[in-house]
Amino acid sequence: MIVTIEKADYLADYRLHLLFNTGESGDVDLKDLVFKYEIATPLRDVEKFKIFTLDEWATPTWNCGFDVSPEILYERATGKRINW
Repeated sequence: MIVTIEKADYLADYRLHLLFNTGESGDVDLKDLVFKYEIATPLRDVEKFKIFTLDEWATPTWNCGFDVSPEILYERATGKRINW
């Protein structure tokens, strides 16, 4: 299954609300990833975390180069595993 993100909205802190091409939606908290990876260091400032775009692969990306794949976000938001 190919999962894409149709819409992503900032909620609060390090949380996003996501709508997937499957019709499902859910919230994800990315604080653990922001504080785990060095590339995401600028995003520890929530004001910078709020500013993201969906790239051509429907992946949320930030100016610092940090991104999280739609598949990982789907699993976090829905609790369902993707069968590759």
